Amino acid sequence: MTLRFARLPMLGAVLLAGSALADVGPVQQQNLSLELANRLVSATLEACHADGRTAVVAAVDRGGNLVALQRDDNIGPHNTLAAQRKAFTSLSTGSYSRELAERARQDSESENLNTLDELLLLGGGVPLRSGDEIIGALGVAGAGGSAIDEGCAIAAVERVLPQ
Repeated sequence: MTLRFARLPMLGAVLLAGSALADVGPVQQQNLSLELANRLVSATLEACHADGRTAVVAAVDRGGNLVALQRDDNIGPHNTLAAQRKAFTSLSTGSYSRELAERARQDSESENLNTLDELLLLGGGVPLRSGDEIIGALGVAGAGGSAIDEGCAIAAVERVLPQ
């Protein structure tokens, strides 16, 4: 039986690649917890109430999953979905949904963002960050306009998640 050493470098490369793969582990990422989501949603409603407003607030985690939602009495039913979509828009783009709406109005290449059903290009979506990582987002609707919606969310984030 004759060994062919010409194949050994290939075997060595496979073994090295295998050992490199063995060092690969799961991705470690921060995420929005239920407790933090509830605190942010409550603080957002408190900010709206302090201004004499009512609203619906949605919090999504870094995967876009709904974690918490509260709706004041007498808020139109369409606002619940709007709050969730504003939060998702903010999360998926890493920006305030108001800024994205402005960009879509001013930039012809961005205006097609309006055609994506999942996105809602209205103010009221605010990303949630822990350090440099986006861990989720808030979406607010029904408080009386997108600037007011956004203001309630920003006030809550500044109170609960000071950076």
